[in-house]
Amino acid sequence: MTTTHLDVAGHPRPQLVRDPDWLDLSGTWQFAHDDSDRGRAGRWMDPDVTAPFTRAITVPYPPESKASGVGDTDFHPVLWYRRTVSMTAPARGRRLLLHFGAVDHRAEVWVNGQFVGRHEGGHTGFTCDLTGVVDRDGDQVVVVRTEDQPLDATQPRGKQDWRRDPHVIWYHRTSGIWQPVWLEDVPDHHVTQLHWTPEVQAARVRCRVVLDRWPQQPLHLTVRLTLGDRVLAEQRTLTEGQETTFDVSVPAMRQGQDLEDLVWSPEHPTLVDATVVVSDPAEDEPIDSISSYLGLRDIGWDDGVFLLNHKPYFLRFALQQGYWPASHLSASADELRREAELAKEIGLNGLRIHQKIEDPRFLYWADRIGLLLWEEMPSAYTFGTQTVERVVAEWTEAISRDLSHPSIVAWIPVNESWSVPNPATVPAQRHFMDALYHLTKSLDPSRPSVSNDGWEVSAADIWGVHDYTQDARVLRERYGHHALRRGEFNEKWPGVKRLLLDGVRHTGQPVVLSEFGGATFEPADGADWFGYDTVATEAEFAERLRSLVDAAVDSGLAGFCYTQFTDTEQEINGLLTAERKPKLPTAELRAALRRTRAQARLEYAPE
Repeated sequence: MTTTHLDVAGHPRPQLVRDPDWLDLSGTWQFAHDDSDRGRAGRWMDPDVTAPFTRAITVPYPPESKASGVGDTDFHPVLWYRRTVSMTAPARGRRLLLHFGAVDHRAEVWVNGQFVGRHEGGHTGFTCDLTGVVDRDGDQVVVVRTEDQPLDATQPRGKQDWRRDPHVIWYHRTSGIWQPVWLEDVPDHHVTQLHWTPEVQAARVRCRVVLDRWPQQPLHLTVRLTLGDRVLAEQRTLTEGQETTFDVSVPAMRQGQDLEDLVWSPEHPTLVDATVVVSDPAEDEPIDSISSYLGLRDIGWDDGVFLLNHKPYFLRFALQQGYWPASHLSASADELRREAELAKEIGLNGLRIHQKIEDPRFLYWADRIGLLLWEEMPSAYTFGTQTVERVVAEWTEAISRDLSHPSIVAWIPVNESWSVPNPATVPAQRHFMDALYHLTKSLDPSRPSVSNDGWEVSAADIWGVHDYTQDARVLRERYGHHALRRGEFNEKWPGVKRLLLDGVRHTGQPVVLSEFGGATFEPADGADWFGYDTVATEAEFAERLRSLVDAAVDSGLAGFCYTQFTDTEQEINGLLTAERKPKLPTAELRAALRRTRAQARLEYAPE
């Protein structure tokens, strides 16, 4: 049976799926804090050592969260996990892989006391090969040690607070295992990476296949693309080594009358099913078979306009923290699906995922229901060699993991100069920002990249501006003239930092109001809260939202991103509450966020 995109909603890696099914290791694990860091010396990884593991935790929820069953938000840099798992030893010609979706920040893994792998980077996944370690059927003991130093400012941490209690715009930490853990039985020679890059106007899809190792002789790669019962393309090529990149022609994309039915957009999120089969040319027998999917769409920008499938497309975004009260950065498959659905229901066509590399299961639903996404690297907070090394390594992994998702339409390696506080005066910091932009473009030239969103723009395909004025007339005056849309900004406008660094010139980049709004309902007396302004009533909130959106829509900018999608801990300025309840009736939110330029002009009466 071939798995289609309709079948992979709960899979932790929905664009690279094999039959038979994977084994989910979510659930109850044994758990221990190791504040004195004595677990290694005490051989806690040995299968017969059980005494330290006095608590239970529900994986994949972080121990700081209530959903984990631990709910301890104090500083505990070192954590240990232990679970006995019934496994079947891999047959001859097969391998057994243990996958981790994300572990924050550093992980070491043992099975039956044998070391099987390590990884650094709290937002991307890794794999341990258990072949040879699991050499018999039956119970196997998996032990994981994680380390997440809360005071390490060189560690990409995003919005996780370095204080014990959350303050301003930073939240409780997410340490340890926070995305799915799962087992997979695979062929000895197998695919480890699969990338799709569509080129709509050229009527082709670029396919990149990476194998686990260099083959001893060329192998056949067969790609088949289908839409329902319709075969769009089928092509066979020979491997070029461990990595093979080739173009798959899609003749139907040359037929203008069919193109609208084939291309992916938020209004028509058409997904194409794909299979990739690796086979031995001599025997023509499958070695590995992969089920995947892709969206046929192009992203571009020109003359200040964002382009989707070569047509102007206005971005109606909100800032998404991807944080849940009971589970922090982690979420269930159902919660991730509902998050995407809510964004569409209230009238948004996209989300800017803020300071988080989101779970692939959420990216799947954005692909499936049609939601544009900006993916943003979680920031460190101190500049230096270790910051550079960590960010580059993890950002490279994130792009490689996610670049086939049609929903992702922009990459944001830096936000508001976090980790690079002085790029205007410290050349090394500007070089780092520019290097991240060029690194991103070298890994994925098909999408825009923004070296620094908010201000102090250097190399960038989109200029994102953060402006929290609450006066809609001021927004209109700032953004409603032609010179601004050509990128002619004053030196220190609209914030305390200059928008453009020296030598930066406008060459057609779209200008997006990538953070604005942020109004908060009047909090209770004494409540710990953060927002950019307060409103006392639902009616006042509705008017503030409508007037600010009108100003953004009528400005001639390429789009907006409202702060924020949901309340998050003390930052209570969302369109929805932290429990995902809309603060206005859904129809009213949708009407405000979908305002047209004609409506905005009709109601605006300048004094």
